[in-house]
Amino acid sequence: MSTVAGAVAVYRRLAVASGKRRPPVRAVDRNLPMVVEAVTPEADGVVSLRLAPAAGGLLPRWRPGAHLDLGLPSGLVRQYSLCGHPDDRTHYRVAVRRIGEATAEVHSLREGTKLTVRGPRNAFPFVASERYQFVAGGIGITPILPMVRAAAAAGADWRLVYTGRDLASMPFLGELGELTGSGRVWIRPDTEYGIPASGAELLDGAPPGAPVYACGPIPMLTGIRLDAALDGHPVFFERFSTPPIVGGKPYRVALRRSGITVDVPADRSTLDVLRETLPGLAYSCRQGFCGTCEVPSVTGEGVRICVDRCEIALDL
Repeated sequence: MSTVAGAVAVYRRLAVASGKRRPPVRAVDRNLPMVVEAVTPEADGVVSLRLAPAAGGLLPRWRPGAHLDLGLPSGLVRQYSLCGHPDDRTHYRVAVRRIGEATAEVHSLREGTKLTVRGPRNAFPFVASERYQFVAGGIGITPILPMVRAAAAAGADWRLVYTGRDLASMPFLGELGELTGSGRVWIRPDTEYGIPASGAELLDGAPPGAPVYACGPIPMLTGIRLDAALDGHPVFFERFSTPPIVGGKPYRVALRRSGITVDVPADRSTLDVLRETLPGLAYSCRQGFCGTCEVPSVTGEGVRICVDRCEIALDL
């Protein structure tokens, strides 16, 4: 899904087809002041944050697949999947692997730190079904974990393949322990099985026609998407990073207030090029979900410049 609207449209279409449509949980667009109640090591290089509303009370509802826009003390905003229990409206939980500047800041947070979050938002909607195949790669377990719990609670026929570099690097193994005895969970560290050779290997034993929910590194997702299509499995996925721009064309962007015109090459986004001229330009997810980089055009229409790829005049 390239936009939240597209994801919601898919959710509605499949939910209606399944005959199990649920009332929508609306995205929350206001700022929510919160406090870090606990920082817990979950695996090598992974911590979870337990977040509580600063003023007390109940938090907005969410469903499996939802994420938060987490505002850090430095001013950076990053998206992290909710991995707690949707029925717990007194707390939110996210888990973060330490990779790069923003994640280092998350790992430095301490109990009592005040943060501002926006959300929950859901660009990875979990659709009601009688069967599921789940695949998680490393920290990709975070959006998948609540989905697995929901599938088990609903009595669905489901399978989970959970891959990682080694057992020490894979968070939430303890929470999955109560489900491993069912024979539905395959914990698959590379140190024991090697790097997965194909998506087909990760889909082996999937219930016939089951939708596949996958989150993890791009090579894993690419293999799953290719091989799932051969067996008739619809695929829903969330990736860690911005997908490469393939098959693009060069174009030109005019900045009305600055009087500057910039040329954007075929393999880059408007956001990437404009930040060389306007380094303070706000951005976050770089995939079109969060809306942080949305800029008004001269026509007044908002343009998300991390995904927009056309000649346009922006009000900058």
